[in-house]
Order: sequence, then structure tokens, then C-alpha cells
Amino acid sequence: MRNFIIAIGLLLGVVFIASHFAEVEKIAVILQRGDWRFIFLAVLLILIWMINLAGSYKTIFTVLGLNESFTRLLILTTAANFINVIAPSGGLGGMAIFIAEARQKGNTGARALVAGALFVIFDYFGFFLFLGSGLIVLFRRNILGGTEIAASVILFLLWLGMSVLVYLGFKSEQALSDALAWVARTGNRLLKPLPREKKFSEQAARSIAHDAVEGLNEIRNRPLELIYPFLLAISNKTILLLIFFALFKAYQVPASIGTLIAGTSLAYLFEIVSPTPYGIGIVEGILTLAFRSMYIPVSEALVITLAFRGVTFWLPLFLGTIAFRWVGPQGKQAIEIPSD
Repeated sequence: MRNFIIAIGLLLGVVFIASHFAEVEKIAVILQRGDWRFIFLAVLLILIWMINLAGSYKTIFTVLGLNESFTRLLILTTAANFINVIAPSGGLGGMAIFIAEARQKGNTGARALVAGALFVIFDYFGFFLFLGSGLIVLFRRNILGGTEIAASVILFLLWLGMSVLVYLGFKSEQALSDALAWVARTGNRLLKPLPREKKFSEQAARSIAHDAVEGLNEIRNRPLELIYPFLLAISNKTILLLIFFALFKAYQVPASIGTLIAGTSLAYLFEIVSPTPYGIGIVEGILTLAFRSMYIPVSEALVITLAFRGVTFWLPLFLGTIAFRWVGPQGKQAIEIPSD
């Protein structure tokens, strides 16, 4: 059964890539046109970026008392990225891999959930430093629109919601328990008109709160270690900026630091806040238009955008298909759809 579920997951990945084959083929042709030295640098940087993600999880896992090897976390983060693309669920699909891994090691899934929440909080907070600079660049060039502002507000609210829950967990178990129970009740009310037998359990929410607070209590013993995931979050976005720099060099397109910051900010923002998985189609369109507004010829803007997406999205997705096969039983829980 496990092999069957893994096969289904890989099949979904193949179908996803096949359905976007024209774009992949176009990106491959575009990459061949660039200076191979800078293309190689961009590829090397995205591999460092993936290692950086695993390092972020490693620091958070260590603070929470979860023992996991760096190599294993590198495989899990790469596979989680694959799951989030082929089965978009707001990151929950990929998080199931970490939860299942924690349970297999004898830890509670709630601690892995807390680790995921802390990762997102630090990741978004680090990104806000870039986003603020990017929005200033767009404003000064008179190309800041309502779409960018609305997406930024949505991202901030997501970050604020998770931050409040973590704060309540630090404050008291009862406060977090009541908050999660309220979320469960609200979710059930919203889903009441739909034909759905299974509902969110308040008892399960309170149980998660109990386990989560135990993990958060571990942080009280070494709070200064949380500086590491924050610094890694900043370096994560810096790497993306350097990839942009390498690709602009590869195609001999001049770009200022402001253009690089704005491009990095828009790419990451609409990769998260998008109606499509990882912003497919959305990021490409918005980036091309943004670069065009910065007086970059539209043909060159499109080339840079597609090359960037090829390196930062399609390459990690391909590596994710390989990592997913190595994950083991966790892959089943990540894509398993509960029966009604």
C-alpha cells in the first residue's frame, strides 16, 4: 500500500510537469541562451538555498528538543516542497511529512507542527525586511499598485495570526487551548452548509495545544538560539536576490540593486499569496510587467523571469520528486486524503 501511495504521488508529479511541459521546454531553451558560468552559479545558489532551508528547520528542531539529522531534514524539506506543489493545501500537505517523521521517532506531531509554525513566522519576518525595501522601490518608481499592497496585507495577517497563536502558547496552555478550540468551532460553522461528515474536534485541538505548549516550554531554556533561524531566513532571501543578479549577468541585462530587491520581493510575495500553486502563471506575469515598468525591454524581462522560475521553482520541484521517493511512510500521510 505504501508503494502504491508513493507511486500515485510520483504520478501526480509527472502529470503536473507534463501539463506545464511547454513552459518547461521554453525555460530549457532560454537557459541555454545564457552565459553558462552565471547559469551554473544560479543553480549552485539554489542548491545552497535548499540546504539553507534544511538548516533553518534543524535549528528550530534542536531548540524544540526534536532530534533529527541534517541530512534527513534536507530530504524532508525537499520532499515537502514537492507535496505542496502537486497537492496544494496551504503548506499542510508538506507539514504532514514532518509530523509523521516526528511520530515515527516517538515525538508528538504537535511539536513538529510548532516547528513548522516557527519556521513560517521567522521566514515571513525575514522576508518583511526585503518586502519593505521592495515596496519602497516600487513606490519611488511610481509603479506600486493595489495588488502588491493587498498581497502584502494578506501575508502580514497570516504571519500575525500564527504569531498570536505562538504567543498564546508561551502565555499559557489554557489560552492556546481556548484559541484552537475557537478555531475548530468557527471552522465547523463555516463548513456546516457543505456535505461533510467529519468535523474539527475541539478535544483534538486542546490535545494539540497541550503538546504544543510542551514544545514551546523547551524554548524558554534557550531563547537566544532562535536568532539562528531568523538569520537563516534573511540569508534565504539574500540567496534569491543573488540568483536574480546571476541571471541578469547571464543575459547581459543591466539592473540596479533596487531592481533586484523589488524583483525578489515580488517573486516571493506572489509565490505565497497566489490562487495557483507556488504562483504558477501569476509570478511570471507580475514579474515581467514589473521589470517592464522599470524600463527593461519586455523580451529581456520575460527571459529573466522565466529563467528565474526555472532555477527557483522547476529545479527544486524536480529534486523534490526524487526526495519524495526517499521519504518513506511519511509520504503516504502527506498526500493521503481522508475518506468521508
